[in-house]
Amino acid sequence: MRLHNRVALITGGGGGIGKAIALKCAAEGAKVMVVDVTQTPREGGPATLDVLAEMGADAAFEPGDVAVWADIDRAVTATVARWGRLDVIVNNAATRAGGPLLETSEADWDRVMAVNAKGVFFGCKRAVQQMLAQTPPADGDPEVRGRIVNISSQHGMIRAPEDIAYGVGKAAVVYMTRQIAGDYGGQGIVCNAVAPGKILTGKPPRPNEDELLAYSHARTPWPRLGRPQDVAGAVCFLASDEASYINGENLMVDGGWMAS
Repeated sequence: MRLHNRVALITGGGGGIGKAIALKCAAEGAKVMVVDVTQTPREGGPATLDVLAEMGADAAFEPGDVAVWADIDRAVTATVARWGRLDVIVNNAATRAGGPLLETSEADWDRVMAVNAKGVFFGCKRAVQQMLAQTPPADGDPEVRGRIVNISSQHGMIRAPEDIAYGVGKAAVVYMTRQIAGDYGGQGIVCNAVAPGKILTGKPPRPNEDELLAYSHARTPWPRLGRPQDVAGAVCFLASDEASYINGENLMVDGGWMAS
């Protein structure tokens, strides 16, 4: 119960990695606000909120597009209205267009940047606004007002094959994480990131999925590719008091991809 009585907001929590994070946070004792454009998981199966209800978790869903400030503002405001504070935000929502430089349209670029870069910027900004206005939880680290966990990628540090927009967006997440940690750490804001490698979420395959999977297996020393639960465990660690002296880090959860 590492997150007992903590309040966590997860963007992109309707499916995939975000769903796993929401369920893990709840299992660790958190009250969970799920934010997404839809409650229908792309990979199929029950909605996140339905599973949380079966677990007996204190949870809610707020529809919202992370690329729209008003939506993020409303989601954080609703979270605080319901539970009185915001202890953790997980900026997980992301999208991709696919394509190298010459095959990436302006519209594709703008769409990916709106979600992957601006969406994280909005989430961090609104969370910091709230966290600076609250005192540390009575049963937690007395120096921490709140924690931000951003979901980046190994492709924020090395090239994303044939996906320049995605890679640049994730590189922005890595940079923002360090910047925010440096700017607000002295005021009790902890900001870290988790960088997943190839994670198998069960979402519909892309046209070149077999080629991408072969590439991922070749790059990953571990005998299997990642699962959403691998990422969720790392997120909950960084969201907990166990990680109080970790700030501005980009934790690899990649089966050794970046080590090979």
